[in-house]
Amino acid sequence: MSDTRGDAAQAADLPQVGAFDELMAVRGLPPVAAGEVGVAGSDPFYRIPYRVGETTAALLAAVGVASNDIWELRTGRRQQVRVDVRHAAATTRTVDYTRALGDDGQYRHVPLPADMSYMLTVTQPWQARNGWVLPHFNLPHLARRVLDVLQCDYTPAAVAAAVANWDADELEAAIAAANACGGKIRTPQEWLAHPQGAYLAARPVIEITRIADGPPEPFPEGLGDGLRPLSGVRVLDLTRILAGPIAGRTLAEHGADVLLVTAEKLPQTPEHVRDTSHGKRSCYLDFTRPGDHARLLALAGEADVMISGYRPGRLAAHGFGMEELMRRRPGLVYLSISCFGSGGPFAGRSGWEQVAQAVTGVCHTYGQLANGGRPKLVFAPVCDYTTGYLGALGTMLALARRAREGGSYHVQVSLCQSAMLIQRQGLLHDFGQAPEKLTEAELARLYVEADTGYGRLRTLGPALQMSETPCRWARPTPAPGSDRPEWLPR
Repeated sequence: MSDTRGDAAQAADLPQVGAFDELMAVRGLPPVAAGEVGVAGSDPFYRIPYRVGETTAALLAAVGVASNDIWELRTGRRQQVRVDVRHAAATTRTVDYTRALGDDGQYRHVPLPADMSYMLTVTQPWQARNGWVLPHFNLPHLARRVLDVLQCDYTPAAVAAAVANWDADELEAAIAAANACGGKIRTPQEWLAHPQGAYLAARPVIEITRIADGPPEPFPEGLGDGLRPLSGVRVLDLTRILAGPIAGRTLAEHGADVLLVTAEKLPQTPEHVRDTSHGKRSCYLDFTRPGDHARLLALAGEADVMISGYRPGRLAAHGFGMEELMRRRPGLVYLSISCFGSGGPFAGRSGWEQVAQAVTGVCHTYGQLANGGRPKLVFAPVCDYTTGYLGALGTMLALARRAREGGSYHVQVSLCQSAMLIQRQGLLHDFGQAPEKLTEAELARLYVEADTGYGRLRTLGPALQMSETPCRWARPTPAPGSDRPEWLPR
């Protein structure tokens, strides 16, 4: 894509506190030099009590540091890392900024499909007999499971009436037993007292575990003048909606060959597929078919990174479990993205952005501060995007460890951990006049344009800026399934 962005605003040195400090502890290396990392701006950007812009900017700055660690391994040099808070915040609502070129030569916003807009009116907190519950209705098969539990029609009024007949804890458990998605609205304190919240609070926000030993695996050499931090790194992206694809897209911004693999029959949200596929290649493989199964195993055997967003245990049941793949490909970095994290009583449950907001206290607090006490969802999918950035960060840290020390690594991130990280940054109390959107003047600098599998698009470019290897999408956004299921030559 051609990049129309200008230079970053003058950035002040990032204080070594809060989210950035927490992520540098996960990195586990000496501090970066003064002046290497800078962040410009501050919250509020959205009219919510959470420091979404500052937290996202800190995550992207940490990704820049991890990219620098790899760049230093490859070249002996480090770069300047810069992030603008407003730009970082806006990336959590990328869909709002995508514009398509029409037949009349004008670029226009691409609205959400009607079914997605309607789903958002039903996927809300509803009052139960003794609390509040958020049932989740995205994707038809999952929505059907929730409706079967509630025994009601798919309308806000019907769902509200059905939820009102349930005990909140019993409904949360019934939805989980149906392999559907939903969560009880808890206060932050209730979540931390719950066994699942207590488990996550005792774990790092990114878990990086060395699973097997092996010799150091340096990054590929001899890639010419176009070298970027992740040049030659192969990433197999088996994820959908939304955190997993963001992790893969972030790795592509640093030069990785990211191959998105899905089955044509699987339901998707097309607007998110479009806006999280920049820089990737896309192919169809259905691992329930023998030929496709064998091809996917062959791809995994030559990958450096595998990203999984499936329900825990789902891939292992089809021969794509982490241990099996690491036997086939020693040195693999396996990124697991989940709602509830690496362990605890809820670890086997599926979930979505809104479910993480519900159970961890985000909905409760926002409702107390801005909605008369009624629980309220933060409209930006902040847990999805921050989890994706955390996944990319953990993957890059693991790749650097593999190059220095060898070994195979399991990286684990979760939507609930991201919600907890955001809450740890403290609350804003004067956010009612926040801008919520970038100005047209800002967008003129920040848009990237390309002919894509969806026609000519303008979309919000990467918010992280690196002084020597600018973050960019080297490949145009593909139409789903438009590429061959093979790796590019290194």
